[in-house]
Formats: sequence, structure tokens, C-alpha cells
Amino acid sequence: MRCPFCQHTDSRVLESRSAEAGQSVRRRRECLLCNRRFTTYERIEYVPIAVIKRDGSRESFDRSKLLRGIVRACEKTGVESGQIENLVDEIEAQLQQQRSRREVTSNDIGELVLSQLQAVSEVAYIRFASVYRQFQGIRDFVDTLKDLQNQSDRQGSDRSPTPENDNSPGESPDDPEQLTLNDATQDSPPVSSLAQA
Repeated sequence: MRCPFCQHTDSRVLESRSAEAGQSVRRRRECLLCNRRFTTYERIEYVPIAVIKRDGSRESFDRSKLLRGIVRACEKTGVESGQIENLVDEIEAQLQQQRSRREVTSNDIGELVLSQLQAVSEVAYIRFASVYRQFQGIRDFVDTLKDLQNQSDRQGSDRSPTPENDNSPGESPDDPEQLTLNDATQDSPPVSSLAQA
């Protein structure tokens, strides 16, 4: 690593630490000739990704542009900057993992953003969708809200407990002793009333 002050090529590493949410390593170095200190960053070299826009033109994937769009959608929603950075990191990682594709459409990126935002903030989801999907009126908002509500309802029903999950391993729900125990539990007073007595 060349010293930025004297251009000497030999230096020693004084300290190394993780930076940018684990995406890079920050190293503090000291030049062996002039003894001045400087900082370097070691990052993964990503293969460039071309984004195909709606009009058919192509441009290089720009992380900062994606970050700006998500920050605008998340304004005044209580979403912390660290969460937004992690969200962008996740989207960029997903794009890089698609090694067979060196080109992605802006539509693909938009859908990735929406899938991430849905779990973070529904308000940010609607804001981003209104720009990305180019809402023309109130009907577009209503349709998107209905879709969001339906997805939320489906996820809620998927999480509802089933009788099988309430039993310990190896116990059958048809076990008479187990049924008697459950009936007795239902007839017993709640814990709060016992505490008050």
C-alpha cells in the first residue's frame, strides 16, 4: 500500500476493524519511511450491474441513488438510518448473488425494495410504491392498500397456532390424560385472579 504522503510502498498495520456494517475492513497504517499514519479500506469488489430503465436505456447500478429513494420514502416514519443502510445492503447483495444476470430491470429493483420495505414500514412502502408504480390517482392507492392488507391477513393466519404445536413432543392430542389435563386447566381461575387472592 503506497503512502499518500511520501509514496513509499511499505507500511505496517496498526489496527483493523469491521466497517460499513461488515461490508468492509478499515485499517490504520503507519508508513515505514516517514512514520506518518493513514487509513485504508478493504472492500469486496462487486461485478458491475447494468440497470435497464423503463425507456430501454441502460445505466450502471448506483447504490447512492437507491439509498436516496429509500431515505425519502422513510422520512418521518421512525425508520432509523442503520435500518435503511442494512436494507440497501441486503438489496445489493441479492442483486450480486444473481450471477447469471449482469443486467436487471428497474422494475426488478423496485420490487426488491418493496418486499424489504413491507417488513420495515407500511407508510414507507406506500410512499415508495406511489413513485415507483407511478400512481395516477386515489384508485391506485386504494388498490395497493388492499393488497397490503390481504398480504398482512394471510401472514397473520399463517402464524396462528395449530393444535399440534400446543402439545409436547410425543404427546397425542387424543391422549385421554392430556385431554383431562387441558379441561382442568381451562376450568382453573386465571393467574391474575390467583395473585389478587
